[in-house]
Amino acid sequence: MQTAAAAAAGALQTLAFVNTAAWWLPMATLMPLVAWLNTARPGRAAWLAWAYGTGWMGAGVWWLFISMHRYGGLPAPLAAAAVLLLAGALALFLAAAAAAYARWRRGTAWDAVLFAALWLLAELARGQWFTGFPWVASGYAQVDSPLAGLAPWVGVYGMGAVAAGVAAALALLARSHVDGTRAWPAAVLAAGAMLALPLALPADFTRPTGEMSVALLQSNVSQDEKFAAEHMPQTLAWVARELVAARADLVLSPETAVPLLPGQLEELAPGYWASLKAYFSAPGKAALVGIPLGDYDKGYTNSVVGLSATSGNYRYDKWHLVPFGEFIPRGFRWFTDLMNIPLGDFARGVPNPPSFAVAGQRVGPNICYEDLFGEELALRFVDDALAPTVLANISNMGWFGDSSAITQHLNISRLRALELQRPLIRATNTGATAVVDHRGRVQALLAPHTRGVLLARVQGRVGLTPFARWAAHLGLWPLWALGLLGVAWGATRRRVQRPSGG
Repeated sequence: MQTAAAAAAGALQTLAFVNTAAWWLPMATLMPLVAWLNTARPGRAAWLAWAYGTGWMGAGVWWLFISMHRYGGLPAPLAAAAVLLLAGALALFLAAAAAAYARWRRGTAWDAVLFAALWLLAELARGQWFTGFPWVASGYAQVDSPLAGLAPWVGVYGMGAVAAGVAAALALLARSHVDGTRAWPAAVLAAGAMLALPLALPADFTRPTGEMSVALLQSNVSQDEKFAAEHMPQTLAWVARELVAARADLVLSPETAVPLLPGQLEELAPGYWASLKAYFSAPGKAALVGIPLGDYDKGYTNSVVGLSATSGNYRYDKWHLVPFGEFIPRGFRWFTDLMNIPLGDFARGVPNPPSFAVAGQRVGPNICYEDLFGEELALRFVDDALAPTVLANISNMGWFGDSSAITQHLNISRLRALELQRPLIRATNTGATAVVDHRGRVQALLAPHTRGVLLARVQGRVGLTPFARWAAHLGLWPLWALGLLGVAWGATRRRVQRPSGG
């Protein structure tokens, strides 16, 4: 019964990654898990946490089934099994943390620190090891919570650790009445302090630096039509027409809005690319266009090309690729061969590319999945004088149909804007095409699954948040160190001696 309840609790809390007004839900569902861990042996603790994590990951990324089955052609049972296996594998990090917690907990209020530290280490491992898969990292559910004020200080992983610490502290309330430790006053104070601290911290670290107008294209091409030859001419025509028709300082297209390699494009639509380059060579016109570059023989990249009178040969090549969708992990070619994924083995770009200069702003592009990695985007902030003043994400969420993935990804982008205090513009195929300000607030939004162009004005920002400063130079190592220090501190606190006799 506990196993099923743990899995259900893990699945239930994923509602907060879509409806962020329910930011309290992950803490509420985590409290009973911590309570069970407080009485469990390490093996049992690992099992319960694995069930919680599997429910969490499975409900959080269930839409991978759509990409593998509906668009990849993988048989439904195999696609469902693949999602379940992925969820179970990702949950192993939490299972290991729970086993360590059960072994090292001391029966004191410091157990909340130990749990938060182990939670932090588990999420860091999931987000970085084996290329990293930080989707639905717990901090993303806190983008509209009191803990959002921590984002420019400690980023999404720090926010998630604090939320876990709050849940663990509150779970001690019930336990304290059982074991006689009288830990509840400290637990209440700790939980309250963790929730109130962000409100007392300085909020603004950046300042405005001019404005520019943007036009964000949303092509709304179904994934099963995106690479189909019979639909390609209409798609290309719409993209070209809207790029030219837009009246804005910068026009931004979705990922692979032009879905053909240069040689293929010239065969299908001779002069297409040359005409776009000629149009945007006029002063005052600029565009960032998603297109694959290269060829099948020498390799190809998932890229953004910058077009303007002054851009030269600007291009940005995606660096952090998606396993199976954009590169094939060693030993798994047999699995990807079962699916029909065009352009599925890209080459990597560089981790710290230059920005695209337009209208007095420095626009830092990234492609789809890359904005899950705030520490990698922070590499662009080593030099404030060259750092982006605006972030731009181009995506193709058509792989996941009409699912929660669209809203989840929008909230991920909102968290990046909070961490780095930069406005972020998004141009997507099916949604969510949006403008997000430096406080993570959505300023303009195009309805998902519609074809259109979102017109807006964006105010650039300069200056560095604490997160940008330390992550640019040290990556996530400070959080790893903080987590290890918390484990050492929590695990060595004096165990409370339970009263004997009566």
